[in-house]
Amino acid sequence: MLDVRPSPIAGFWYPGDPEALARSIDSQLSSVEVRAPAGEIVGLIAPHAGHRYSGRVAAHAFRLVKGRSYDLVAIVSPMHHAMPGQVLTTAHGAYATPLGAVEVDRQALDLFSESLGASGVAVERVTEDPEHSLEIEIPFLQRSLEGGFRLLPVMLRDQSRLVAEAVGRGLASVLENRRALLVASSDLSHFYPDHAARQLDSEMLARIQAFSPEAVLAGEEQGVAFACGKGAVAAVLWAADGLGADRVDILNYAHSGDVTGDDDSVVGYGAAVIYRAGIP
Repeated sequence: MLDVRPSPIAGFWYPGDPEALARSIDSQLSSVEVRAPAGEIVGLIAPHAGHRYSGRVAAHAFRLVKGRSYDLVAIVSPMHHAMPGQVLTTAHGAYATPLGAVEVDRQALDLFSESLGASGVAVERVTEDPEHSLEIEIPFLQRSLEGGFRLLPVMLRDQSRLVAEAVGRGLASVLENRRALLVASSDLSHFYPDHAARQLDSEMLARIQAFSPEAVLAGEEQGVAFACGKGAVAAVLWAADGLGADRVDILNYAHSGDVTGDDDSVVGYGAAVIYRAGIP
């Protein structure tokens, strides 16, 4: 029997009924059109608000892997809660969603922890964490990917360059020569009016498209671009670079005001694909 992490957000951040959740995600996936990148997909970047708000933007990323099969998916997200440690993961053996449990790849997680330990960064394993930003991506993966997959969950409390780069390099070493997919979970700017948010988010998306994890991390320090999961995005860019990726395409952008009609204080959402050009 697997020790399964119970979902703290099902029924709140997304539908708690399995059939309703499947219908909602399938509808969002079928409602978007995306052009496949001219190369091999290595990773995705997707937002992590409630599905009602950012699900359609996220669907642009997950539509690109619909029908594909991966043995392992590494999701990297921020940790929004005050929990101890720089990098956290689950101590449970699986994540529960209404669509079923997704098993954690303990061997991959052990290798990842060893790699980070060699860099001086510890990985803390926690139980029943309340973090939404990692779990929110799992139902999209469950409805998009063919067959089962195992999970390598990573949550960054410390989003500094030292930690983000160590996480990225560690993931690259673990995922090399495996049928694996990277997913970075991040929203963009928070609680700016429409015009300011679009300007800030445009700059962050440009830095992501430039495949520059350093620039992604510097955006907030420079006051010109924001992402609550900046470290997660940077880590996935470093990991993808280590796996041979060399391009990023921005797939879609919107903000919460596009759903609520309130443009006075919005949260930005972006979707992107990271790939190795020239390889189908």
